[in-house]
Amino acid sequence: MPTRRIILSGLALDARIGILEHERRATQPLHIDAEFDVDITRSVDDHDIHSVLDYRQLREAIVEECTQAHVNLIETLTEQVAARLLRDFDEVRALRLRISKPMAFSDCAAVGVEIQINR
Repeated sequence: MPTRRIILSGLALDARIGILEHERRATQPLHIDAEFDVDITRSVDDHDIHSVLDYRQLREAIVEECTQAHVNLIETLTEQVAARLLRDFDEVRALRLRISKPMAFSDCAAVGVEIQINR
């Protein structure tokens, strides 16, 4: 079956993440990139948002999952977000999700984790 790729690039938000003592006291920025391969089950109707997977809903699920509670490890958060996306959006056939901490080190742009899942 053919697929369409939806891309969210550079989503920036603040989250409570980290296992170190100073990370537990305050939020820190996260950058998120995600790609979703979605089944093309019907033709796109330019007048009907329901003919496609609304990327606003994907973004909202990511933001909610990242900001609802403190998580110690970025690996855990990445897996939780991926599981939520697969659970909530049956149309998603595959996803690639990258979550990065841009403030983790002063000598690099970011450190992060990427996960790729195919159904």
